[in-house]
Amino acid sequence: MYETWPAPLIEGGTSEEMALVFKATGGNRLLVLPPLFEEANRLRRQLREVMRLLSLRGIASALPDLPGCNESIAPLGKQTLSGWRTAAVAAAGHFGATHVLAVRTGAAIAPAELPGWLYAPQAPARALTSLARAQSLSEAETGGGRQPAEIIAEAREYGGHVAGWTLSGEIIRELEQSTDVQTGYLVVVDHEEIGGSPLWLRAEIGEDADQAQALADLLARELAR
Repeated sequence: MYETWPAPLIEGGTSEEMALVFKATGGNRLLVLPPLFEEANRLRRQLREVMRLLSLRGIASALPDLPGCNESIAPLGKQTLSGWRTAAVAAAGHFGATHVLAVRTGAAIAPAELPGWLYAPQAPARALTSLARAQSLSEAETGGGRQPAEIIAEAREYGGHVAGWTLSGEIIRELEQSTDVQTGYLVVVDHEEIGGSPLWLRAEIGEDADQAQALADLLARELAR
């Protein structure tokens, strides 16, 4: 089911955002943070299935929309990585999260005070490079000629559209500087532990029942300790 939650905005005030929520009878409540940008679209159906499977094991979960993402009416071009970190902390508090599962670049915004897991974490700088490459290829198809480094340099200075995403210069600079995955006390789950072809590398958006079951089983085992 879907619920609304008040996400803080960097310019002050809050924005009513949506969250996918699975309730359960157990005491554990998992905050699920999807990847940033295009990978969020590729993995949303898969994460929903993982959350459903966890609910059958008595584990509640919430996957919040961040300001500027999905159904949010907050402008994406005003968002920052630090602002999303603040929003993730607020979501954890609102939903009473006891643990966090951050997926891929979602690791960059995981609340530091929560225990939990990083699934196949990726540094945001690499995601920015992928966006710039996609933008470069798109421009080449229409006769353009900017290289990925040029696209990033211009966006860093002025902001702009990169592979369909309207990004501010500030978030470009934050993404560039995020070259490492900060794990803290969170446990890294490599995709090899789950098995199968990574969904974020597939050409079409989809889901994989075996992978969803494997990840749900792993999380349920860890939470039962």
